[in-house]
Amino acid sequence: MRRKIAVSLLSLLVTTCSSIGPVTMPRDRIDYASSIGNSWKEQTLLNIVKLRYGDMPIFLEVAQVIAGYQLQGTLGTSFTAGNFNAAVIGPFTATGNATAAGTYTDRPTVIYQPLTGVDFLKRLMTPIPPSSVLFALQAGYSAERVMPITLDSINGINNASNRLGRPADPKFTRLVDLMREAQPAGAIQIRIERPKDGSESSVLIFGPSRDPELAAKGREIKSILGIKPDLRELKVNYGGYSGRDDEIDMKTRSMLEIMLEFAAVVQVPEADVVQGKATPGVVDTPSARTLSGSPLRVLVADTQPRDAFVAAQYDGRWFWIADTDIQSKYTFGVIMLLFSIADTGVRGSAPVVTIPANQ
Repeated sequence: MRRKIAVSLLSLLVTTCSSIGPVTMPRDRIDYASSIGNSWKEQTLLNIVKLRYGDMPIFLEVAQVIAGYQLQGTLGTSFTAGNFNAAVIGPFTATGNATAAGTYTDRPTVIYQPLTGVDFLKRLMTPIPPSSVLFALQAGYSAERVMPITLDSINGINNASNRLGRPADPKFTRLVDLMREAQPAGAIQIRIERPKDGSESSVLIFGPSRDPELAAKGREIKSILGIKPDLRELKVNYGGYSGRDDEIDMKTRSMLEIMLEFAAVVQVPEADVVQGKATPGVVDTPSARTLSGSPLRVLVADTQPRDAFVAAQYDGRWFWIADTDIQSKYTFGVIMLLFSIADTGVRGSAPVVTIPANQ
């Protein structure tokens, strides 16, 4: 009897312990991914707001997440047999009991790493490569969103700038519209060349089109950029306009510049501007077109908003993007994508975490 009880309890304990990992994986994976994603959005919004107030943006990355589980169990048994009175022979009796106890411990370990030094320079202050801009367009992100956010100029044609108070060149606005219309038809394609000797270069290809209207748009794009009409393949470089008619020169923005552009349109109390706490920004008017069709409306409130896509608290106030503002949500999503694209710099040494064998 004693052996049967002990074996049964031990089998139950082993069965429970062996299934603890697979059972928790689907739940933990989704929960941790959601938490990291939400905190990343809040951190990005907070840093945009901080720039409006002249504060320094600080990024703290989640370097590692380790979920440690521990299941411990103890077993105890006792068994007695015989008669209750040693002087009198009585009936033989046997008694036994078994005890079991277990403890379950969940010890998540989250490792944070601040973005400083070389990492800060590489990810925030280095301009986004033109190839990354082209890849975003190739992936299906609208030129109406990507180009006004990432480009400062292209072949000497200036984009609008909120922080500089500079309106967009009409040619730039028209170029964006033409690129957006050419995207669904696949009239413009991208190729990346990696020669054995030399740096990587991007090539923009104007494919042949049997559609007269689409071909006319391709010719207009070349005309705006000052490119020879018979060229089909053009190298795309970073930097100011060289004046050549056989290449495209993109002056792209860094992530810090992009954040500064959007910080200028953050809604802040007028008193904070008057008192000098926040820098003057773009005046909101019904006819204003922020960043040439890429709006980001960041609202401010004294209490935590209920219907928010993302919200961050700064200086006792809540800054947030409404969950019903699909245009701002889409623009904010592009910003988050660009942060991932910009994550190409030299990374610092990752911390080493040692987990005991019984964790």
